[in-house]
Amino acid sequence: MIAKRRLGQNFLVDQNYQQRIVAALGSVKGETVIEIGPGHGALTQWLIKAGANVIAIEADRDLIVEIETTFGSSLGFRLILADALEVDLSQLIQPAERVRVIGNLPYNISTPIVQHLIDSRDCISELVIMLQREVVERMTAKPGGKEYGYLSVMVQLYCEIDRLFDVPPGAFRPAPKVQSSLCRLRLSLEPRIRVKDEKQFLEVTQVIFSQKRKTILNNLRAGLGRLGLSTIADCQQRVATTGLDLRRRAETLTIDEIALLADCIR
Repeated sequence: MIAKRRLGQNFLVDQNYQQRIVAALGSVKGETVIEIGPGHGALTQWLIKAGANVIAIEADRDLIVEIETTFGSSLGFRLILADALEVDLSQLIQPAERVRVIGNLPYNISTPIVQHLIDSRDCISELVIMLQREVVERMTAKPGGKEYGYLSVMVQLYCEIDRLFDVPPGAFRPAPKVQSSLCRLRLSLEPRIRVKDEKQFLEVTQVIFSQKRKTILNNLRAGLGRLGLSTIADCQQRVATTGLDLRRRAETLTIDEIALLADCIR
């Protein structure tokens, strides 16, 4: 099977890494596990051997027959032909309430998939996913670094994240031109810090990081309409009570400070 560039396909062929990735889930015997993008079944085979009830979501019609032929008779295995971004996971996993997710995510749409999975945290407790190393570095970044941005804040608002290990290009066919990393995200149902309005918090975060070279003040000025504010003076008046300096750049703010900013202009 030739990998399709438009689907971001790079198949994991190294069995050592296949087993290490599945082992990162820990015990899965009798558990329902969602696998996103099974490909040729590199991880699927080890999940089934470990006793998991696997729900595999695959978007490539050309892979469906192969996967069904190989694993269709396995106890507890289900194959769903669908785009992972469009699946209602809460309906898919019934009667289970919350499940874990594993996958070698397509790098070209990995960030939207991560966002979708976090949005589905009412039915997902943990992710063990492989991504482009640069994306994992952004997700785990701390304030003050150039990688720190909206993705860092959004992920860390809802997840405890650990970067587990890197996987070299040679472990894939075809070999990607980027480095890959496996990470674990443990999802919380509620934000891990106190915010009055989650939607407003994320909106403010997007606005202040919209142009990272600009100050928070300039980004807020450009995003007044999105935040429901009439004038920048109104915004400054509200923020003045917090002691936050709007001449700073967003990358210097902690998540707690962003929450303070979002709450005061809510």
